[in-house]
Amino acid sequence: MKLLGSSVLLLCSIMMANGTISELSWRQISIINGEGPYIGIVVPNSFELDPLLRSSSFQPHHNFPYFNYAGKHFRIGVLENKRVVVVMCGLGMLNAGVSTLLLLTLFDVKGVLHYGIAGNANPKLQIGDVTIPQYWAHTGLWHWQRLGEENGDFNTKFGYLEFSDYSNSTKDFNTDTNLLNKVWYQPEELFPVNGIPEARHHIFWTTVDKTYFKIAGKLKNVKLESCVNTTCLPRKPIVTRVKKGVAANVFVDNKAYREFLYSRFDATTIDMESAAVALVCLQQKKPFVAIRALSDLAGGGSALSNEINVFASLASQNSFEVLVKFISLLN
Repeated sequence: MKLLGSSVLLLCSIMMANGTISELSWRQISIINGEGPYIGIVVPNSFELDPLLRSSSFQPHHNFPYFNYAGKHFRIGVLENKRVVVVMCGLGMLNAGVSTLLLLTLFDVKGVLHYGIAGNANPKLQIGDVTIPQYWAHTGLWHWQRLGEENGDFNTKFGYLEFSDYSNSTKDFNTDTNLLNKVWYQPEELFPVNGIPEARHHIFWTTVDKTYFKIAGKLKNVKLESCVNTTCLPRKPIVTRVKKGVAANVFVDNKAYREFLYSRFDATTIDMESAAVALVCLQQKKPFVAIRALSDLAGGGSALSNEINVFASLASQNSFEVLVKFISLLN
């Protein structure tokens, strides 16, 4: 707490010197943090946030229902009798990372929960199922190799995507050689908050908090939605802990790439934010878990339709229902 208070005071003096935040706002933050600590909740988009805002389980703070800063709207309140700060980060890794760091910098947060929808790479699961991965990786940091190169200039431990494996021969180009060659996946460079400045640590798989993951094992009986109007899923959705999820600034709607992620990395959950939230929480040494409901089989539908257009609202609601049950089990 003393360290957090010193950090806030230092940040306060810097920002006030630049005229970007008022003394009144810092007094409000001080009052808000005085009632903490809080559970931080990071949600990607408005349609995923809507179930929380509609829920009677969420009660806004009576004096400070929100705090706006740097384009972010932090909602202060109580969810299942737990004090929470909720922020909608927006689409993609940059928005998720910035929003999470601001959340942890401004507020006294003891842990971060992230929820929303995701693409599915695991053929054993279906739309509407809610997944809680144990590991997350950012699969958007690449070394793209020159043609003919066999070994990458950087770490080649985490497999590669060889484009010739997915080439289609045509009458004009009847060869397996693909000029795009290969993409090697690279680990992130992390600078721990209490580490030596500029001393980098390399990490590919980020582990969620062990206690949070254990609690996730108690969520199997959460009642989930299975129909959108008259369109119903083949079976009732389930809540399941899975091994791995991946995230990058890529909306995966391609069967071949989805199958590659599943076969090479054993990835079930595919989204665009979770790995960023996980990496920031690791860097800041805060417990983290992500709850993602499957809205589509990434690239699995026909070219004329996409399951996400039908089931995004159902998946969002299911993800939130699991979040509510999860937070009710926290001490």
